[in-house]
Amino acid sequence: DNCRLIFGEADGFPGLTVDRFGPILVAQVLSLGMELRKMQLFALLLQTLRACGEQIDAIYERNDVKLREKEGMQQGTGFVTLDGLRTDLDGHVTIRENGILYDVDYIHGQKTGFFLDQKYNRRAAAQLAPGKHVLDCFTHTGAFGLNCAAAGAASVVSVDVSEDALTTARHNAALNGLQDRVECLCADVFDLLTKLAEQKRGAYDYIILDPPAFTKSRNSIKNAIKGYREINLRGMKLVKDGGYLCTCSCSHFMDYELFTKTINQAAHNVHKRLRQVEYRTQAPDHPILWAADESYYLKFYTFQVVDEK
Repeated sequence: DNCRLIFGEADGFPGLTVDRFGPILVAQVLSLGMELRKMQLFALLLQTLRACGEQIDAIYERNDVKLREKEGMQQGTGFVTLDGLRTDLDGHVTIRENGILYDVDYIHGQKTGFFLDQKYNRRAAAQLAPGKHVLDCFTHTGAFGLNCAAAGAASVVSVDVSEDALTTARHNAALNGLQDRVECLCADVFDLLTKLAEQKRGAYDYIILDPPAFTKSRNSIKNAIKGYREINLRGMKLVKDGGYLCTCSCSHFMDYELFTKTINQAAHNVHKRLRQVEYRTQAPDHPILWAADESYYLKFYTFQVVDEK
């Protein structure tokens, strides 16, 4: 019920993204070609899903993206008006992913309201969580931390700089009866990791780093490399010897080779050895088109971090 139905060029629709959250479709139109054809495409998508017996109550457009202006289009949001669709909903829908309930705010939330691309990475991360003291950094609305808590983590601290995001994270914890096992902390992750390392607190044997993209253009790639190196360096310094680190990049400009090299530099700088447990990419409903580099954007590593002897 919850998946990316259309992933731009990788699905043959350049500039069009459509996510499904139960009975709600959330679309983002970033190219003029798709803008001119969107109502026809929405109608066909609706017809196809309903013919398969699927209930679709509304389609909401999240075209509040500056990129549209480069093609002469205005930004905007709103419900799509087609026969049988509602336009009076409050913008919230409850979904279930990996057995975890989430409140998705598709009107005010980031992008289309929820990041579906990490679905199987969250499930993989949860497999290491039983009995662990987990620090979930850049938690956004709490997903990695909630998966770990539900899997039996000893404790979870979920950190984000946005109090609004943490309000949703706390609500999601309560939806799953995990409010007593997940602590939400509003803080700058870079500053927090430095502070905890200085205090030599070995409280965490499992750290998850899922930062926003540090670069959205090639012009800022040097700053992005520094950001990824620093955040991983600080995470490695803090995690217990023999503990685990999950680390991600969601920028296609930070490609696999560059991301891997940057992590390796961070480990070298803090005298850590990395044992790779797993490498993953985005969920298969975000297909990677080999002819389109931008479709391969999500990199997800799991390491065991060991002190150099």
